[in-house]
Amino acid sequence: MTIDVARSVKKMFVDGKWTESESGQLFEATSPATGEVIGQVPKGTRADAGRAVEAAHKARSAMAGLKGFERSKRLHRIAEAIERRREELGHLLTLDQGKPLVAEALGEVDEAAEYFRIAAEDLKRLEGHVLPSASPTKLVLARHYPRGVYGVITPWNWPLTMAAELIAPALAAGNTVVWTPASSTSVISAAFMECLAEADWPPGAINLVTGPGAEVGDEVAGHPLVDGVGFVGSTETGASVARRAAGKHLMLELGGNGPMVVFADANIGHAVEGAIVGCYLCAGQSCTAGERILVEESIRDEFVARLADAARALRLGDPFAPETTLGPLNNEGVATKMDEHVADALARGAKLVLGGERAEGFPTRLYYHATILDGVEPSMRVSQEETFGPIAPIIKFRDEKQALALANDSPYGLLGAVYTKDLSRALRFADGLDTGWVNINESTNYWEAHLPFGGRAGKKSGIGRVGGRFALEQMTDLKTIVIEIESI
Repeated sequence: MTIDVARSVKKMFVDGKWTESESGQLFEATSPATGEVIGQVPKGTRADAGRAVEAAHKARSAMAGLKGFERSKRLHRIAEAIERRREELGHLLTLDQGKPLVAEALGEVDEAAEYFRIAAEDLKRLEGHVLPSASPTKLVLARHYPRGVYGVITPWNWPLTMAAELIAPALAAGNTVVWTPASSTSVISAAFMECLAEADWPPGAINLVTGPGAEVGDEVAGHPLVDGVGFVGSTETGASVARRAAGKHLMLELGGNGPMVVFADANIGHAVEGAIVGCYLCAGQSCTAGERILVEESIRDEFVARLADAARALRLGDPFAPETTLGPLNNEGVATKMDEHVADALARGAKLVLGGERAEGFPTRLYYHATILDGVEPSMRVSQEETFGPIAPIIKFRDEKQALALANDSPYGLLGAVYTKDLSRALRFADGLDTGWVNINESTNYWEAHLPFGGRAGKKSGIGRVGGRFALEQMTDLKTIVIEIESI
């Protein structure tokens, strides 16, 4: 694996300027693909985060003063900058995050640009309301206004997409933003920030603070001058963010271990294709991964055999090679969790069909074989927790009633999928699944950027919705205006 690594020192972006941390400290960014140091990034502090929040607070009036069509032009400029630097951003994304360049990274760059295009157009149609009044001489309007300062805290698995799905609608709504990305993908985040800065926003309108999430993210979430917080990440960290951000507007996209239910009447080949995408896209490091594959008993053997054949065709390897379809995991923490979940399942009676271990002969120990476990029981860790790795746990069921009970036997409720040719059954499952999104005869990892996405109430997968106008509307305040017409 030969890559020309340009080691560089990145900076934060605060109040319209590229800047160092007040501490002067840097941390090294290491590629999960190569093991090489690919850059040095400012180790931000609480003081840095506070300085960014204050800059964003001061910029509120200037940002709100930009009319919608002016903000739209700037959002299109961001999309253009992303598209112009597509190859560079894709390369850096692969280097920093680990996902295959051709199979995944370039597509994520394209999707990030699309989020800004969508926000640019949706804000032109952010309509208010004319409401009826009990008084015949009153005119009542309800109009959207910016909330103020938004803190945006994003993860490492989709460092461009997850940032864009929050930052684009926040800026479109006229808010100012303080963004704290995951430390392990700070290099690509800083490059992405360069595209955001090209749009010539008022100083302080968009800020980037890199550093430990427990410090900079925590400071942003709890800062009294922050008016809303958007977070994407684990359920545990999301609960901490919610506590710190008590009283602020919250949008939380948290964990999942989405059930994929396959009935005997399904097109098995199509279901296998969906499981491959659901379990192995981004090396399984997706909140919408199909982390529980529920298969009707009568077709389980055939499904498992065909899934194993399809998984063997995946190409684990150099993520810069065009033929690679499965790259390394991003960090040791998630690789260790894979080890633990596989070991727990095997110790409790599951059967290892494929994989189950780290691959040898690569530059880092983060390359993991595509894994299939059969005979998984609902009580096993791999079923109850979010594994976040390249794994397909197979759970059998007898009938529709048991399938629905098993599918809902989870603390998570983000996304589920059902494969069947019976439309009535499909619609019953769409109603009955305790998830915020249901795909029918489609992978758990299928979504579109303009559609409302988020967790089901009563589960631990978050609150609020990202996606298109749904995020934009939530990131505004609705102000009611009553006019006494006869006094005019």
